[in-house]
Amino acid sequence: MNLVRYGRHLGHRPREVVLLRGLPCIWSRCSFCDYIADNTTDVAEIRRVADEALARVTGEFGRLQVINSGSIQELPPPVLEQIRTLLVERGIEEFYTESYWAYRNSFDETRRFFRVSNRRGRTVRTHLFLGVETFDDGLRNGILNKSMHWSGPDDVAAATDSICLMIGFRGQTRDIVRRDIDLLLSKFRYGIINLFSPNTKSAGLIDEEIKAWFVEEFAWLRDVEKVDVLLNNTDFGVG
Repeated sequence: MNLVRYGRHLGHRPREVVLLRGLPCIWSRCSFCDYIADNTTDVAEIRRVADEALARVTGEFGRLQVINSGSIQELPPPVLEQIRTLLVERGIEEFYTESYWAYRNSFDETRRFFRVSNRRGRTVRTHLFLGVETFDDGLRNGILNKSMHWSGPDDVAAATDSICLMIGFRGQTRDIVRRDIDLLLSKFRYGIINLFSPNTKSAGLIDEEIKAWFVEEFAWLRDVEKVDVLLNNTDFGVG
């Protein structure tokens, strides 16, 4: 895939962003995701992409976000080591990355791996974003096929301080969206809200009416420091 691999996010919490290639996603069956086409079993290619993208990181903001079309745990160990070394050498203080619910028992281990002291003598803080998409169990698992089950939002909040929501898919109602936003704001430190962008799997899934309503109804979220609203899936400068 011919994708942009390095970007600079100048919105809330400015940061550098890299899009790496990873090993196949552990689940790979979400109904809406075609980014998994960027996954590969070719470790040499994964390392080549990582070398090129990570070489562009300067540390100018003290924040770095790594995306790899899956979970951070699906990067080969040498690439994980490369990222950890980069956090130290570039003086990164906050590290943002993503993971899937199936890895939740290793979230703390992942945070410890990246909890290094950077060249400024400050400990790196790691935020693991979980793609919740919605807290409505029927939609999350029935429509989006996420295969993510819990007893309630508090289970998610106990595992991570950062989540992603998705707006604009079939079955969403205004009340469901309002509840999801309320839970994000009340229970989590950070959130990314993605409007569902057309892709190779979006036919019959996108609800343009809900998207248009959200953009108008929740325009104020653009000023909320703890939330990034992405109107397009390339708004972080990669993809």
